[in-house]
Amino acid sequence: MPIPDDVTGEEIDKDVRQELLSLPKTLADDVARNLVMVAKLLDEEPEKAYGYSRVALRLASRVPAVREAAGFAAYAVEKYGEALAEFRAARRMTGSVELWPVMADCERGLGRPEKALAMAGEPEVQKLDRAGQVEMRLVAAGARRDMGQTDAAVVTLQSPELASNSVQPWTARLRYAYADALLEVGREDEAREWFAKALEADQGGTTNASDRLAELDGVEFTDALDEDEDGDDHENTDAAPETGNVAEAVTEEPAAPARQDASEGGATADAPREGRPEQG
Repeated sequence: MPIPDDVTGEEIDKDVRQELLSLPKTLADDVARNLVMVAKLLDEEPEKAYGYSRVALRLASRVPAVREAAGFAAYAVEKYGEALAEFRAARRMTGSVELWPVMADCERGLGRPEKALAMAGEPEVQKLDRAGQVEMRLVAAGARRDMGQTDAAVVTLQSPELASNSVQPWTARLRYAYADALLEVGREDEAREWFAKALEADQGGTTNASDRLAELDGVEFTDALDEDEDGDDHENTDAAPETGNVAEAVTEEPAAPARQDASEGGATADAPREGRPEQG
């Protein structure tokens, strides 16, 4: 697959570069460049990222970082069985437990939430760092919801991390998942409060908490530019007064997108699959 000339392979993490030292230099450079492309495209163009990951995997399947990258690329395009196989391979090579939450979420994607829930109770979870344990909690709550245990999902998310006022990289997603679970059990006022808290913590725009708040408040957003375009399609056909005077035209500047209050209790959009771990 084509790789831009400005992608050198030096952009990769130093730990990954260390793993590639076991390869001949030319091969290591090729693998590194493909891994860089996976990282660049994973969020916006996951299908292309998947393609580059397959190239890297063909070149260096015995490198743990390559198996991990292939796993995340497969996960991004919802090939959960393939992703799980790659994550398991990476874990066998390294002995690390850090992929445990995303492995459990792959079980959810394969329609086996009970397996994901069982993984949440395994000793490996105690070996995770704090961020990993939060991810595991998110996955477990998602598994509960998959199984129709909505009240249990709410309880699963209640934790010291949720109650903390400090903002961590996972805070917005945890608060959002809790708000979404509350909404599913009919606790709308509390859900609105937690969507607002998620929005406060969401400095990177990782959730759509603002949209969910607007829906709960019954607010609709109208793009004034779209309205102007519609107006252009239907020109005013009223006849001008039959006089010799020419009226001075007034051109108004386009207004900013207008917020219009709709009826209270606007519909709530479907949430993204809750508990999806962040992709490394």
